[in-house]
Amino acid sequence: MSSLAFKSVPHAVAVRSTENELIVSLNDGWVLSVPLAWFPRLADATSEHLAEFESLGEGEGIHCPSIDEDISVAGLLEGRPSVEYQAVKA
Repeated sequence: MSSLAFKSVPHAVAVRSTENELIVSLNDGWVLSVPLAWFPRLADATSEHLAEFESLGEGEGIHCPSIDEDISVAGLLEGRPSVEYQAVKA
């Protein structure tokens, strides 16, 4: 007898930030916390801008419209900072 394995893909269900962190709650119960420094546009944003997060797709990513920042949940799970951050660190 064979069975199909169903793998749930994590999606963002809530996003918030602190002075130094981006915190993303996922549909599977995980909560990710990454440094805002990983995303220079977020790190330089005002608290008002950081309150404007929107869902991309069905939660595959998040978007901050006022500073035009898109972040994928997959990238966060892989520990990948933004391209801008990587360029500065190179």
